[in-house]
Amino acid sequence: MHKTELDRLAIGLMVLFCTIWGVQQVAIKLASVGISPVWQAGLRSIGATVLVFAWARLRGVRLFDEDGTLGAGILAGLLFAAEFAMIFLGLQYTSASRGVIFLYTAPFFVALGAVWLLPHEHMRRVQWAGMALAFCGVLVLFGEHLFTPDDRAWVGDLMILLAAVFWAATTLTVKATALARASAEKTLLYQLAVSALALPLLSLALGEPGVFAPTPAVWASLLFQVGVVAAASYVGWFWLIRHYPATRLSSFSFLTPVMGVLAGALLLGEPLTPAVFAALALVGAGIVIANRPARRA
Repeated sequence: MHKTELDRLAIGLMVLFCTIWGVQQVAIKLASVGISPVWQAGLRSIGATVLVFAWARLRGVRLFDEDGTLGAGILAGLLFAAEFAMIFLGLQYTSASRGVIFLYTAPFFVALGAVWLLPHEHMRRVQWAGMALAFCGVLVLFGEHLFTPDDRAWVGDLMILLAAVFWAATTLTVKATALARASAEKTLLYQLAVSALALPLLSLALGEPGVFAPTPAVWASLLFQVGVVAAASYVGWFWLIRHYPATRLSSFSFLTPVMGVLAGALLLGEPLTPAVFAALALVGAGIVIANRPARRA
């Protein structure tokens, strides 16, 4: 049954998921001290593919019907692989706090792409104003390290900003193709399975050493990404989308960069500079404004 309002269950789950997605950046950095970045992303996709496939079979979801989604599914999977390759590589240069803010500019790239690919989802002036505000936040954060000669944080910032573009492209692919009619589990499995093949190959091409310091903390961080982030939280998110209004759920998106910044400071000791707070406020305000529903006449 589809509900028109968010109840306490939906609100509680969204707060939990946003916390998980924010902590994800910290888990990536913790695991990167023992596993090469792209190889780590590949292991994450492999493990999550197995778990989500088992869940779909348990629920009787039809995964192998010929429904015209194969081409779009492979494209979505390649974009998903590119997104996480950029995230995992970018976090080698920049902090988790900065990374999560750059990553969550993706909704605005979706809005830009929708102008051409989804003309029925037109943007109102106030939504464009929200996008502009969030873009100002990105400029503030990016400029903090751009002109510092010995600081390469801007390299990681650019990579994660590119990851946001790939994330947006994945979303647009799902919304503008036959994948829009597929089950959530099948759509997710396309992304996980294709990236589970592509990312290890990319890691080998880059000459990464793979697992080089397998400590308990490294494995715990990887297992958190596989079981909690890429499997449980994504399946839970799709369940929410099927049962509650997507526009109301999207209003919680600002919680994720907030949780990511707090997790980076508390768990990694990352500095909370004035630029981080300013960017957080601008991006958050932009998201809130862009997600405000239109007034009813």
